[in-house]
Amino acid sequence: MLSACGHPQLAQDDDATLPSDYTYIIGPGDNITIYVWGNPDISTTATVRPDGKITIPLAEDLAASGKTPAQLARIMEKSLAKYVRDPQVVIMVSGFQGVYSQQVRIIGQLSGGGSSGSSSGLGGSSGSSTGGSSGSASGSSGVSGGSGSGGISRFSARAFPYKKDMTLLDLMIQVGGLGQYADGNRASIIRNINGELQQFGIRIDDLIEDADLSANVKILPGDIVIIPEAFF
Repeated sequence: MLSACGHPQLAQDDDATLPSDYTYIIGPGDNITIYVWGNPDISTTATVRPDGKITIPLAEDLAASGKTPAQLARIMEKSLAKYVRDPQVVIMVSGFQGVYSQQVRIIGQLSGGGSSGSSSGLGGSSGSSTGGSSGSASGSSGVSGGSGSGGISRFSARAFPYKKDMTLLDLMIQVGGLGQYADGNRASIIRNINGELQQFGIRIDDLIEDADLSANVKILPGDIVIIPEAFF
């Protein structure tokens, strides 16, 4: 159960084990380049629709979301085999969004001066910001709440595709740091471990203000980082 009061057990790298077979999974909003060897006329690009499907020449409504690039290539080969002799397909992915279960999401008291990015619904690929100004940047999405003095956002939420070997420091750099009202040492990570949600404390203030690298814990796909407001 998630901790209802007090501070949860501090996160340790022993709690962050990335599966050895970890592979990026295609999600809605991803851009896909399809190469069909020897058939440039049906090689194409496509964007995965919100329903998780794509349409390419000779094949309509192929389910792409939830598949690895290799899995999608094999599905396309079977579909194209009706029209092309022994098709060989290679899939390349760009404009990464990924599936929710592999995104890293962060919510709470964040700086308003992070990397510019299109402000969209949490974990989504497009949309409009709520209560905050919008910019434009690839690879992130978020919603901003009311702002405090100096134009610093009191509340915002963002989502990023997981990058292998990502740490808490990498995530803080990506979001631009903590907001004016944040209590970084009361922040926590909610993580799915063997199908059960568990909450671990993290020490962002110690990491950023004191350069305490022992607080620089690993981040895993699907982690949710929550940064509360400080008590005054």
